[in-house]
This record gives sequence, structure tokens and C-alpha cells, in this order.
Amino acid sequence: MELGISTFVELTPDPLTGKTISPYQRIQNLMEEVKLADQLGLDVFAIGEHHRPDFLVSSPATLLAAAAATTKNIRLSSAVSVLSSDDPVRVFQQFAMVDLLSGGRAEIMAGRGSFNESFPLFGYDLEDYDTLFDEKLKLLVAINDREKVTWHGKHRTVINNLGVYPRPLQNKIPIWVAIGGTPASVLRAATLGLPLTIAIIGGMPKQFVPHTQYYRDEFVNAGHDINSLQLGINSHAYIADESEQAADEFFPVYAAVMSKIGSERGWPPTTRAQFDFMRSPEGALLVGSPQQVIDKILYEHELFGNTRFMVQFSVGTLPHMQMMHSIELFGNVVAPAVKKALQPAKEKEIQQ
Repeated sequence: MELGISTFVELTPDPLTGKTISPYQRIQNLMEEVKLADQLGLDVFAIGEHHRPDFLVSSPATLLAAAAATTKNIRLSSAVSVLSSDDPVRVFQQFAMVDLLSGGRAEIMAGRGSFNESFPLFGYDLEDYDTLFDEKLKLLVAINDREKVTWHGKHRTVINNLGVYPRPLQNKIPIWVAIGGTPASVLRAATLGLPLTIAIIGGMPKQFVPHTQYYRDEFVNAGHDINSLQLGINSHAYIADESEQAADEFFPVYAAVMSKIGSERGWPPTTRAQFDFMRSPEGALLVGSPQQVIDKILYEHELFGNTRFMVQFSVGTLPHMQMMHSIELFGNVVAPAVKKALQPAKEKEIQQ
């Protein structure tokens, strides 16, 4: 199973000091985080797209291109590209360039977006929320499949046998579909034969088992080889040396962000009791000691049989050194233990 890190690159005040670092410093910190993840041998680093003041990145490909120049092995992905309000041609071109810069390590994680600010910003109607994504995803796949494209759709001008350049170093850029639990998006990914990532950021992970089974069933029904299926899980996480230390350090920043988002959506503020419940062995948060996080990743693998697990570092603004230490624990302790536990028995015998 691949293990990686995703981030929305928050730019929020430290709830303990009330201070917000500069955008420049936040980007420098991010580049250090990507470089460290690469040095530790993690598989993927993914950067999200947003268009609001509390998240810094509106163009993941720009930062991934910068990361390509300072890393060697780690795969570089968006998390997500808000495809509904973007042009698939430009998205493909930008990530093809990241692929060339990185030596074939680019990926696209496409989604409809958990926020809607980009729709009025780029002149799209929220009434078309679902049809925009469906049409643009199919166009992105078509561009990825072949150099010259002919396209007729509702939400974009016609393309008549035109080439889209540059082409990536990889034969095709991996395109993942990222969802928060919408069955229609599960079906869309399965029908197209695309890898699926499910963001589990609340409640109980076992509630998502029907979604993963639906994905498998429809993937096969669409005629795709089950052995090619790729399934990712993405969850909020923070790791410290000790369990309560992790909880005490992470709760203030997590609660500040989630309560703010909750107030926009009519949810009550996040309480410590809710937070502690989600930290429980069967809850959605991976917050605790390295062993607790190892156990939870393995527990979710038993539920889903996923091929990738992404920890979202971080939700809210943590001091940079704390974030770097969390990445170190993930790369040095958690990832090796998880991969060893999931090795086939024959491989373990050979190593012994």
C-alpha cells in the first residue's frame, strides 16, 4: 500500500498566539515539508486547490512544479484540482509540465470541490455543479488518452481534431477521482476505470464500506480488470511522540478550522468530546502516537482493502517544527510498520 501526505496549505491564525505567518513563509515551510517527505521515502505528496483566504493555494500545479525541482522520487499530485470550474485542457497542460519537470511523477486528483467560491469567480453556475464535473472529467480523460481530440459538450467550446501539448513523460498521467461520499461520483470513477480516493473526515470509517464495495462492483461491471483497481483513503491526521500530547497540540488548531467551516454550513462548534470520540480506534481522526496511527491505518485497510492511504497534514496552522516532527514520525515509524504488516507472507520469509 502506498502512503502519502496531503495538505490544503492553511493560512490561519495560531489559536494560541493569534498570529498568522506570512504567505511567503508558509510556502517556504511547505517546500521543506515536501522535501522531507521525499527524503523519508514516502510515496505521494498532494496539494489542494482553494479560492478563499484561509487556504493559500489556488494553483497546485505551480507549487508541484517547484517541488519537482527539489525532490527525487515522491509522486506529486493535486488534492484536489477543482475541475468543475477549470479548463481541462489547461489542467492537463499544467500537469504535463509538472510531469516533465519531475521525471514522470505527476498525478491529478480531480474533484468537484468541497467549497464553491471558484464557481462565481470563474463564471460558472452552481446549478451545473454535477454536470460540469461529469463533462470536464470525460474531456480530461480524453485528452490524457490521445494527442489529438475532437470534443463537443455543453459547457465548453467545441474542439475539432486539435492537439493538446505538451505531452507528459508518462504514457498517461494518473487521474484519480476524489469524493466525500457521493454515490454518483463513485459510479463515475468506476465506469471510467479511474482510481478513487475517498475523504473520510468525520464519523466512523466503517460507514464508507458500502461505497468501496459499490466501487468494486461497478468497476467490474464496466468491464475493467479488478487487478488494476486503485482505491485511496484520505483522513485528517497528526502524530506526536505520545497520545495525549498529540491530542492536546492538535485539538486547538483543528477545532478552530472545523468550527469556522461549521459556522458557514450551520454546524455547531467542534467540542473536545467530539474530537476525542473521533480519535477512538474506530473513529475518523488519526491523531495520536505512532502506534495508534499504525493501528488505525491497518484497521481501515481491513475495512477497505485500499491501495493508498493519505494523511492530511495539517488541519489548521501548527508550528512548523511540530509539523516537521509529525512528518518524521509518519515516514520513519508509521510507514515502515504499516508496509511490513501488509507484506505477503512469502516476502516476510525471504527478509527473515
